[in-house]
Amino acid sequence: MTTVLAAAWTGHDTRLIVATVVAIAVIVVLITKVKLHPFLSLVLGSLVLGLTAGMPVDKLLKSFSGGVGSTVASVGILIALGAMLGKLLADSGGADQIVDTVLGKARGGALPWAMALVAALIGLPMFFEIGLVMLIPVVLLAAKRTGKPLMLLGIPAVAGLSVLHGLVPPHPGPLAAAGALNANVGITLAFGLLVGIPTLVVAGPLFGKLAARLVPDATPPERLIPERADPDKPRPSFAATLTTVLLPVVLMLAKALSDILLGKENQARRVLDFVGDPLIALLAAVLVGMVLLGRPAGLDRARLSTVVADSLGPIAGIILIVGAGGGFKQTLVDAGVGDVITGLAKDAHLSPLLLGWLVAVAIRLATGSATVATVSAAGIVAPLAAGMDPSHSALLVLAIGAGSLFFSHVNDAGFWLVKEYFGLSVGQTLKSWSVMETLISVVAIALILPLSLIV
Repeated sequence: MTTVLAAAWTGHDTRLIVATVVAIAVIVVLITKVKLHPFLSLVLGSLVLGLTAGMPVDKLLKSFSGGVGSTVASVGILIALGAMLGKLLADSGGADQIVDTVLGKARGGALPWAMALVAALIGLPMFFEIGLVMLIPVVLLAAKRTGKPLMLLGIPAVAGLSVLHGLVPPHPGPLAAAGALNANVGITLAFGLLVGIPTLVVAGPLFGKLAARLVPDATPPERLIPERADPDKPRPSFAATLTTVLLPVVLMLAKALSDILLGKENQARRVLDFVGDPLIALLAAVLVGMVLLGRPAGLDRARLSTVVADSLGPIAGIILIVGAGGGFKQTLVDAGVGDVITGLAKDAHLSPLLLGWLVAVAIRLATGSATVATVSAAGIVAPLAAGMDPSHSALLVLAIGAGSLFFSHVNDAGFWLVKEYFGLSVGQTLKSWSVMETLISVVAIALILPLSLIV
């Protein structure tokens, strides 16, 4: 009897693994070959997963829609608030103020480090593509003025954006993974910065020196190099801009520290638990930004309303992708795939952090999308986080985020953005941008694994 049950269970496990592989293959083919939008690809992949795994149709639809709803409810609002903050920063001139102030203090060898700092400050509230579009003109202008090699200044800038995009909330990938793994966002943010800073140093300014030798003749199109910004245009002060950008970070970190140091009944902890919740922290930053950034820039109420409204259109696709990723995750869980993965990981004695990284790497290489890689990998390894303490579940989020950045190549939109803005060939982009992305991924997981043994 036991042998029969074991055989039946093994057959069921095999069917679930096959269903998962087929579903991921469908998603990859639809995104890379058919060029279908990732949202539709994830929806179809989820349906293929459930049907192949033998889920009843009513349960399948309920699982997927429930996953979409819970993910959009928890993550979608935060993405929207982050987009509002980023748009306020851009339209008020606050981003220009950060750039001019930091670069104005930097000279000679300090310029690559200044570029990394500027990218980190601007990248905190902004999505990768938006930050890239804002930063590239700064890089091109700085390279033209100083005569420095383009890669020496460009690599630290795009590395700063990429590290934050993969490792630090409130970016969509880390937020979605934290939601799927029930990880504390404040602790994830703290560890993300702890891992992200040395990772940025290695993949940014240090690798930038090598990239400048590997691609010495990078020449951007002259039409993309901007003129100097109008110095007479009103803009917020550096202090006001920095306060707005760092406010949600400080509030979320304060909550994370209070959770560790203070008792549950402590009144101060209750206050910090409220103001440090990602929703409240980002909402506060948006409201403060309307005052500290909007007023000095001369933005009246009508203009502020327009700025906030305009920020939501570009992120609709991101929210849909993240939501569909949540539906795919819930389908995986309800079909029982997560339990099988958990069993395989335990039998193989494989670290959950390394497993999460490897799964994200595989999906990233196949689809080219860091966000798809993050949300899909988080769904696959979610059961492994069930018994984890808050520190290790946060590190699992970071391991998945690190894997999602591995070796960007021709199926990644970021690859082509960097290629065109920097005026590179495909080969030059592979030697610079793609190697930089791989460095970020490998250095980050090399820091995360030993960190997991300490905390």
